[in-house]
Amino acid sequence: MGVNVLRIDKYLKVSRLIKRRTIANEACDAGRVSVNGKPVKASYDVKTGDIIEIGFGNKTVKARVTAIMDTTKKDAAGDMFELL
Repeated sequence: MGVNVLRIDKYLKVSRLIKRRTIANEACDAGRVSVNGKPVKASYDVKTGDIIEIGFGNKTVKARVTAIMDTTKKDAAGDMFELL
């Protein structure tokens, strides 16, 4: 059921790293989301192995993409990434 690439705003929502796609979009627009060390726009295509960093206020979440799925159940969302 996996797909090869997914827009980062949708990936963040499906993986539950960010709860809503609009918020994921705003975080990208504000430059708070970077992939492999470079800031990205919401339309960036995430690939397996990418390192995503998200700035939430004074803390940063860093995760490696382990799987890309279009949809997932809540309890399986954690399988899409590995926190670093």
